[in-house]
Amino acid sequence: MLRNSLILLSLLFFSNPILAQQAGMYDVKDFGAKGDGVQLDSDAINAAIDAASNAGGGTVVVPAGEYLCFSIRLKSHINLQINAGATIVAANMEEHDGKYDDPEPNMWGDSLHYQDFGHSHFHNSLIWGDGLEDVSITGSGLIYGNGLQKWGRPTPGLGNKAIALKKCRNVILRDFSILHGGHFAIITTGVDNLTIDNLKIDTNRDAIDIDCCRHVRVSNCSLNSPNDDALVLKASYALGYAAPCENVTITNCAVFGFDEGTFLDGTYQTTQVAAPDKGVVTGRIKLGTESNGDFRNITISNCTFEHCRGLALETVDGSNLENITVSNIVMTDILNAPFFFRLGRRMRGPETMAVGSFRRVLVDNVVVTASNPQYGSMLMGIPGYDVEDIVFSNIWIKVKGGAPAEQASVEVPELETKYPDPQEFGDIPAWGFYIRHAKNIRMSNINLEFDVPDFRPVFILEDVKGASFSDIQAQPADGVPTFQLKDVTNFDLHRVNQIEDQQLEEVKSLQL
Repeated sequence: MLRNSLILLSLLFFSNPILAQQAGMYDVKDFGAKGDGVQLDSDAINAAIDAASNAGGGTVVVPAGEYLCFSIRLKSHINLQINAGATIVAANMEEHDGKYDDPEPNMWGDSLHYQDFGHSHFHNSLIWGDGLEDVSITGSGLIYGNGLQKWGRPTPGLGNKAIALKKCRNVILRDFSILHGGHFAIITTGVDNLTIDNLKIDTNRDAIDIDCCRHVRVSNCSLNSPNDDALVLKASYALGYAAPCENVTITNCAVFGFDEGTFLDGTYQTTQVAAPDKGVVTGRIKLGTESNGDFRNITISNCTFEHCRGLALETVDGSNLENITVSNIVMTDILNAPFFFRLGRRMRGPETMAVGSFRRVLVDNVVVTASNPQYGSMLMGIPGYDVEDIVFSNIWIKVKGGAPAEQASVEVPELETKYPDPQEFGDIPAWGFYIRHAKNIRMSNINLEFDVPDFRPVFILEDVKGASFSDIQAQPADGVPTFQLKDVTNFDLHRVNQIEDQQLEEVKSLQL
């Protein structure tokens, strides 16, 4: 009897729009949405958001159906709930009568080119919010960015992002999926207290960009992005000042470079070899490239990488990158450098910016298989500016191997002002780690193996001040040294292969 009464009350509640709205629930169909994939429903969804906002806030419900939309404008104290079976489809201007909101002016991108157009504008998106508080997008439905532009500078009326949030606080993004998200599936810039949980994204460029944000938690997300990065922390100049990206946790996430669309459909294809810009498919976790503000107090843990580029930590526009931990990571079929740590001086930003710093990075408990003999891991500063205080512990790396002996004599260019990515540097002469312009590097409990013999040194150190290696097992190739040292001071080895333990105060040139 009680159960039947509750069912009747529930049916009465949800079938009566007035009762539902009094309880803070706003069904978009009560505002004229059809959900038939033919009628444009963005006006109805925006009307539901306005009604909830005028009432002080509430949940805007998108029930099962296909909702063809141009720009949806979020407001404070609104939860946009995309129910199971619901798909919000980005409309195509060439096929439907309407347009996306125009990009708002931003001199820091438009006139000064401190970052590209996509990083500088937010309103030209499928779903956007600017200057909001207490806002969320939830539910197990789908956002399909079919009509979004993914390359180039959009013209007025075109949209190029699935979700864009600027200068918001107290934001939750949870449980939904995104297919083909445009230039960015999600970009958040200047957002404080941000939670991103249990998202599945299968997209054509960046999956999630977190730019100039503080107090961020990203968890339980699966992100596939063969043509660009999967999960990126940035600190651009889009807000008109160098804001930090800090106090961030990333945990229990998976990133991939499968063919676009084959993650959500479960086929996991790997026929695409390269990203359209250059180099192998992407799909990685990265800090940078936009790096005017500082990166501080960031932890990445319990994550997997598959068929993509490796972990990249980069500061090239003046940022101080410090206090970073990376732990409990498995990387499978890594297509370029498993680790790419870079301090450079591209300096895209105000002329007053100075070269930044890269320090206090701990990497622990990582398993890697890598398949491209062009690369090794790269830890690199520039002359006069070292990457420093870097610790690697409990690492197992197995590479394909097979690089010829002549690759060991390659001179790696400095490229101090260039875009930072492993493919920019060409062939790497070490198959384990290439370390240059560095200070206080410690490695312990490291195991390095290859499938076929690789005739490069395992470690190359150039201009390194302070390096300690202990408990290292590195598979040797006949006649190839484990270490190649040039201009190295305060170097010590303990229990490394069959090499005698030693401490060297100064080395101009030595092979061990």
